[in-house]
Amino acid sequence: MIFIRYENWKSYLRYYPVTCLLIVANVIMFMLMAFNGGSTNIQTLVDFGAIVDVSPYKEELWRYVAAIFLHNGFSHLFFNSFALLVFAPPLERLLGWWRYAILYVVGGVLANILTIAISSRSVLEAGTVSVGASGAIYAVYGAFLYIAVIQRAMMDEGSRKTLYGLLVIGIIMSFATPNVNWVAHIGGLISGFFLYGLIIRIFKKSLRQGR
Repeated sequence: MIFIRYENWKSYLRYYPVTCLLIVANVIMFMLMAFNGGSTNIQTLVDFGAIVDVSPYKEELWRYVAAIFLHNGFSHLFFNSFALLVFAPPLERLLGWWRYAILYVVGGVLANILTIAISSRSVLEAGTVSVGASGAIYAVYGAFLYIAVIQRAMMDEGSRKTLYGLLVIGIIMSFATPNVNWVAHIGGLISGFFLYGLIIRIFKKSLRQGR
């Protein structure tokens, strides 16, 4: 089962440096916002880089990266950091740190671009502010989905069932929970699926079999 963490903290830091840095970056940005207006304050979120589906904010490209590391409240930060801590590490080991970093950031950016592209076409959603690592995390899930469906020998049956269950629950909750950016979740999932396929072809990384 690849989604069970057996490592102690010392081993975790050594094996998954990018995942650790991503979690630390999320926490640091959360603390900075907490001391500068609060992480649930809309203006603070916008000032620190939230994506907004109105001009001039939606033309500011830096926001599509910055928003990945911002969170609206402690529970938002906690659940995304927990998902990173538990589910992302096998992909970092599989791809190597820099390929994994590319997939995570590009997947998150694409999810944010899709969020703005879709919400900008809806009058009802005009002025929507969005932050969070969810799009990037779903890109990681999308990479695992590629492995589960196309590279089946690389994932054990228990891990495959866990992934499918996680995705079903996650997608249902994305639509059922108010104020959740379902576009980023679905967009990240699709982006991660295709990005993983592209990365393993371009870089021709020999992947270790998951256990």
